[in-house]
Amino acid sequence: MNIVSTTALSGVQAASLRLDTAAHNIANAQTPQFQRQVVQLETQEQAGVLTTIGKAEEIGAALAADLVEQMDAAAAYRANLRSIQTDQQLTGSLLDIKA
Repeated sequence: MNIVSTTALSGVQAASLRLDTAAHNIANAQTPQFQRQVVQLETQEQAGVLTTIGKAEEIGAALAADLVEQMDAAAAYRANLRSIQTDQQLTGSLLDIKA
């Protein structure tokens, strides 16, 4: 796997974690003393992103923020998936040319 696919796969995994975390926050919004989870993203030197889950500083729900997070994560997921597909198509074309 090359660096483009590795980076995009890391982005897909990060977006998936962001979607899961936002869904968890929405599902538990009515739980008394609920403390939201937040995903922290850190770029890696070689390629990709490192994700960690932490707790929000404040207690309580933030439904609007979680809904926006879901939409943003879904868009990031699609973009990274498209990058993987494009990389595979380009690799296939290159192999066809060389064959």
